[in-house]
Amino acid sequence: MNIILLGPPGAGKGTQARILVDERNMIQLSTGDMLREAKDSGTEMGKIVADVMARGDLVTDEIVIGLIREKLEGDKAGGFIFDGFPRTLAQADALGELLENSGEALDAVIEMEVDDAALVARITARSTCGNCGEVYNDQTKPIPADGKCTNCGGTEFKRRADDNEDSLKTRLMEYYKKTSPLLGYYYAKGDLVSVDGLGEIDEVKAAIDAALAG
Repeated sequence: MNIILLGPPGAGKGTQARILVDERNMIQLSTGDMLREAKDSGTEMGKIVADVMARGDLVTDEIVIGLIREKLEGDKAGGFIFDGFPRTLAQADALGELLENSGEALDAVIEMEVDDAALVARITARSTCGNCGEVYNDQTKPIPADGKCTNCGGTEFKRRADDNEDSLKTRLMEYYKKTSPLLGYYYAKGDLVSVDGLGEIDEVKAAIDAALAG
């Protein structure tokens, strides 16, 4: 099974992706993670990525597609979760062509819908474990009283500098500008399923499971 997770910053894509990886043995393909991995790999593609990033240039669609192609040619496990890609219609077309050429299909596009005001309130209360990235929230999932991460036992926690209201509104606007066309694109193809991204983690998981079962 191959799926795309769409949702604005803080919608919970990373949390749900980890659940899918653990429960369904899927492989999460995060653009940022793939670029960092490639840069340190020493492969020909990795050298290209390292050079582009060293110059401070934007990584091209061709490079990202090349990295995804490499992943599709390897262990497929329980399928792939595309996280952070595609971001544009051109990338969506390229991904569709790549999947077809690899003998793969896109099974679902899950949009994690949110209320912007509630999302801003959630993110400005957010902290992450400095060791493993586990997300905590002052209201809904506070850091444990013993000061240790429940996932890895780490004791260092941090807040992102851009997790403030003004910055978040800018990031949300940028997300919606780029993603709105994608929603229409995948809706027209019959692939789009929307779930409430602001529910409890188990509620969102159940909605995603139901969408994938349908």
